[in-house]
Amino acid sequence: MAGEITETGELYSPYVGLVYMFNLIVGTGALTMPKAFATAGWLVSLVLLVFLGFMSFVTTTFVVETMAAANAQLRWKRMETHQEEEDDDSSTASDSDVLIQDSYERAEKRPILSVQRHGSPNLFEITDRVEMGQMASMFFSKVGVNLFYFCIIIYLYGDLAIYAAAVPFSLMQVTCTVGNDSCGVEAEAKYNDTDLCWGPLRRVDAYRIYLAVFTLLLGPFTFFDVQKTKYLQILTSLMRWIAFAIMIVLALVRIGRGRGEGHPPLASASGLRNLLGVGVYSFMCQHSLPSLVTPVSSKRHLTRLVFLDYVLILAFYGLLSFTAIFCFRGDSLLDMYTLNFARCDVVGLAAVRFFLGLFPVFTISTNFPIIAVTLRNNWKTLFHREGGTYPWVVDRVVFPAITLLPPVLVAFCTHDLESLVGITGAYAGTGIQYAIPAFLVYLCRRDTRLAFGGGAVNKHGSPFGHTFWVGFVLLWAFSCFSFVTANIILSETKL
Repeated sequence: MAGEITETGELYSPYVGLVYMFNLIVGTGALTMPKAFATAGWLVSLVLLVFLGFMSFVTTTFVVETMAAANAQLRWKRMETHQEEEDDDSSTASDSDVLIQDSYERAEKRPILSVQRHGSPNLFEITDRVEMGQMASMFFSKVGVNLFYFCIIIYLYGDLAIYAAAVPFSLMQVTCTVGNDSCGVEAEAKYNDTDLCWGPLRRVDAYRIYLAVFTLLLGPFTFFDVQKTKYLQILTSLMRWIAFAIMIVLALVRIGRGRGEGHPPLASASGLRNLLGVGVYSFMCQHSLPSLVTPVSSKRHLTRLVFLDYVLILAFYGLLSFTAIFCFRGDSLLDMYTLNFARCDVVGLAAVRFFLGLFPVFTISTNFPIIAVTLRNNWKTLFHREGGTYPWVVDRVVFPAITLLPPVLVAFCTHDLESLVGITGAYAGTGIQYAIPAFLVYLCRRDTRLAFGGGAVNKHGSPFGHTFWVGFVLLWAFSCFSFVTANIILSETKL
């Protein structure tokens, strides 16, 4: 649950941590990026993607600096408590007033910043896993903590809605075929939700049947505790990279043979809103950094490794998106990019078509229960009272129900994955990726100066240490929020 310090667990090398961060960031957002690229234009998409990657890197360094500052404060408090216990034991053990007076004088003369002055690098070492919820509790006011949990909850709801829509949508696209000459998914423009799927059933009916089955199979996990096993993580990561590699190679081969159909524009204002949201969503990792960074065995070059990770992720996103938009026409790119390869004219081998078409079903289904339990626990934390417990019905029925029902209802109403990802990224994602890290690092720097003096050196301090960068990140967050809101209002007005 957010807000707890847990054991670091098994340590791993910095390069293993680099791979874990890469796997965390490159997820569902990558599958919706090609269509966003094609809609917004390749040049503006590339520029915006590089900028979003840079901004995410800035706030990642903010979170790492805050983690180090939180560790320093917790370590200092433990040392103070330990010293007080030693002083109490010393005072109790002696009946001499002289010894008591000497002990008091030594305590008064002991420099309060002695540990920081003589061992500041160790003071800011990241050894305790301090989740973002606890960092918010340490540095934010009560109102700030509630706003933090509200933002996390909204983001997790968006995540669940995306997952709940992606799996039935993929199944519908793969299984609903029209005509005897069709062996897979064709261009999305050829289909409407009202088109027939099986007999009298429409495509939208098939989608909702799949959604109901998905909810009945995975929904009950929300009412229990579930943990992601290491072997499940390895399996899903392996499937993910096999799928991405196949798609990139197939697109390159198709383009190399002169069969590329894409002619993307340089820029198109109509696609900026979704591109912005998809881009923010596709660089999301800040909320999981404590779990990733803390077990890294050597953090000496942590910032450089994180920077390398972002460079590799940018290169991967660029390769995936550019091969997609020049391989397929913009109007034929599907919300879930894997489905473009579930076509006979693209992939001749049936096993590959079904593997790519059903790839989101397997990988997303394994993550849905974990995110649902995380959201349920955040609800409990938000309403938790110190020393209080919840009635059984509230704990086991109400919280799981309010976790599961809203995203399923959203998925029932729409399967527009690009819009779901765009809105989730542009609103809740903007808060988690930009606003919360900026406020955290600003307040932690202030508290660090008060606790340890202006000479304290945070060994994991962000290279963007000037207050200007905090203001710039907050300004960008506000700009994202305002732009997307204005765009939505204008779109609704035109309708």
